[in-house]
Formats: sequence, structure tokens, C-alpha cells
Amino acid sequence: MANLKLTVAYDGTRFSGFQRQPGRQTVQGVLEEVLGELAGREVQVFGAGRTDAGVHARAQVVHLDWPGPVPWQRLPQVLLRRLPDDVAVLDAVPAAEDFHARYSAVGKCYRYTVDRSPVPDVFRRRYAYHEPRPLAVDAMRAAAEQLEGTHDFTSFCAAATPVSNKVRTVYAVRLAEEGSLLHVYVIGDGFLYQMVRIMVGTLLEVGLGRRSPSAVGEILAARDRRRAGVTAPAKGLTLWEVYYSRDELEDALRRLS
Repeated sequence: MANLKLTVAYDGTRFSGFQRQPGRQTVQGVLEEVLGELAGREVQVFGAGRTDAGVHARAQVVHLDWPGPVPWQRLPQVLLRRLPDDVAVLDAVPAAEDFHARYSAVGKCYRYTVDRSPVPDVFRRRYAYHEPRPLAVDAMRAAAEQLEGTHDFTSFCAAATPVSNKVRTVYAVRLAEEGSLLHVYVIGDGFLYQMVRIMVGTLLEVGLGRRSPSAVGEILAARDRRRAGVTAPAKGLTLWEVYYSRDELEDALRRLS
């Protein structure tokens, strides 16, 4: 029995999120089903993040106890032939016995993509939110700075969030332009339900001139979901990276600076 760390990519379009749910198609459910068939027994996987319905992952991390009989070195290749086309295991490596995909992580990065072209790019329709109106990107950057730091993010999570402690640390919110695309990168120590999507929805309202950049600080202080902007659609959001050491986290922050 080996504790394995897998890096998984998936298109979240047809999934009801990562986490297993009765009667619904989820990424965790698909992984456990296929791995269980290979192992000849029940296999449980644990993910670094519970991505919502429609949210994608470039590098989700999971861990599992692998009983064989397929050698762990061959798992990515074998799974390539068995998993659906919208899920891929990129690599498999042995992990320490106490490694946990979620609780061992020191940070995560999400990327939200906005397509600003006049006509939506049909090839990006599953992975970007189309907003053809001009956006004041500098104003959005000024607003984004106020989201950095350790705050109570009650205003930036779904009202139905069951978690009582809504204090999180956001290390960086960076906007990067790539032609007609606008990417919003958010790195933090953890995220609440719909937190990044609400942050992006609020920044878009700043970009459209509906709010001033300084309003973001007031929204944070209010601790009231009704004060923040709309929840941006799930399809633009991707779990980009997960970090398991301070060096990895600091390297990511340097790359975004």
C-alpha cells in the first residue's frame, strides 16, 4: 500500500464539481470508479480543492492509498486509456505517509479568464466569460490590491456557506492581459465557497464603472454578501496550481509580480 500524489487536469463543464455527490457526475466519483476497477477494490481519493460545478482544473492534486496491482509508475498511462476525455492524470509520485492533498497545502492559485473580444471566441466558450464592453483595467488593479492580505471575506462568499470562520489570507490578486483575454490570478491560503468568482464579479463591476476601486475596502468591512458584486460564471474559473512548500508559494508570487 503506497500513499500516492496524483496531479489531475479536467474540463469541469459536464461535472457537478470535484466532490463526490450521490446521483451526480463528479470528478472524484469518476476517479474512484476507474481506480477501483483497476485495483479490484474500493479506492478513495482526496482532493486539494472542492471545485464547484463547471469549474476546471489545470493541476488539481489528489492523494490516495494505492494497493496495486498496476505499478504506480504506470498509472498515468493506464488511466489515459480508461478515464473520459475530459479528465487526465498528468503524473503520479509517491508521497510521505502523512501527506494530505488538502491539509498539507500551503496555498492555491486560481485563474479566472475574461474574453473581451467583440464576438466571443467559440473555441474558448467553455473556459472564459465573455464581456465585450470596455473594462477599466487599471481601476480593477487598484481595487484588487484591497483584496490582498488577511481579511474576513464574509462579503465575498456565498451566503449559504456553512463555514463559521471566514478569515482567509490572499497573498496576491494580479490581472494579466493576453490579447483580448484578461486573466485574474488569485493566490491564497484557502478559499471560501464561490469566493474567487464573487471577487471577480466585483472587479468586473469596477471595470465597467459601476463601482469605484475604493468601494472594495468598504465591501470587505461590511461583512455582508449583499454588498459585493455578482458571482461570475463558473466556466471562466480554473484551479491553476497547488503549493506544498513556502518555496513553491514564493516562486509563484515572484512569477506574478
